[in-house]
Amino acid sequence: MIVSHPCPSHTTGTQSASHFGLSHHSFRSLVCLGFDVKHLLLLLLVPHKKAKPTTADTIFILELNESIMKVLFSSLLMFAIASSSTTRAFIARSNNLTHKVASAAQNSTTKRTMIANILDLLGGGGGDKPLISKDDALPGRATKMANIDGLRHAVLGNKLEEVPDGYKVAVFANGCFWGSEKGIWRLPGNGIHSTAVGYCAGYTPNPTYEEACSGRTGHTEGVRVVYDPSKISFVDIMRWFWEAHDPCSGMGQGNDRGTQYRSGFYYFDDEQKQLIESSKIAYENALNGGTKPITTEIASANDYDQLWYFGESYHQQYLAKPGAR
Repeated sequence: MIVSHPCPSHTTGTQSASHFGLSHHSFRSLVCLGFDVKHLLLLLLVPHKKAKPTTADTIFILELNESIMKVLFSSLLMFAIASSSTTRAFIARSNNLTHKVASAAQNSTTKRTMIANILDLLGGGGGDKPLISKDDALPGRATKMANIDGLRHAVLGNKLEEVPDGYKVAVFANGCFWGSEKGIWRLPGNGIHSTAVGYCAGYTPNPTYEEACSGRTGHTEGVRVVYDPSKISFVDIMRWFWEAHDPCSGMGQGNDRGTQYRSGFYYFDDEQKQLIESSKIAYENALNGGTKPITTEIASANDYDQLWYFGESYHQQYLAKPGAR
């Protein structure tokens, strides 16, 4: 379907364009082609520095800005609606059922997020939505995630749930958990026993991916690391965490917005707490001289009824599986 948008065609526009030596038809054509109004005004004003803008010029500029914004918002909304009606949009072809399920889930969530962001923009914005309260969170369920018992790491081969004697656990969140998990299992030194993706620091017991992505469980997409402290330091994991994302971006990472993408590091003992808090201060001072505060959530695992819930099996080590991007 082709949507026709009216372009500015006011009498004042004709007067203003001709005043600066450009035909109104040419000016309308440039605007309809998507030229930024500020660039157009510079184009018009620079060759005629002696010309003084009139009241009609000012009115024309205001009307032009309004028309461009209407066209922009309308185009964005049409794009969102078109994307949401195409269930297979941007999903890679694959015979792998696991990949199909994961891709469909990601695609569905991406479309909902995109539409929500555009509608929020059309409605005047308002910034990131706050974290849901415990009383308003989804009820969840008592049954733990299926197909996790006995599941082995697709790359390292160890069981995801086991924590051998002498090993430690780290849990953090720094954006979409697929890439976050891969960055950790690739650390050198054979000190990483296992990694897993899941949902942490929320309220709803045993949430699903769709529930967590709704923002109504309070969880953020996280990574659980089981590591051997004799081979790899907690500091190494922590350094990768800080440098693999933007810890100053509030409720989200890049275009992924929502409380389910918030940055967080959750400690299990006093040593981890001290290291996380000290490193936050150091990185905050290094980033823009401390003028941009770090928004990473730092909390104890004991602050939650249960800090960690494993994600669906098809999400585990997703980027190591055939057909993954």
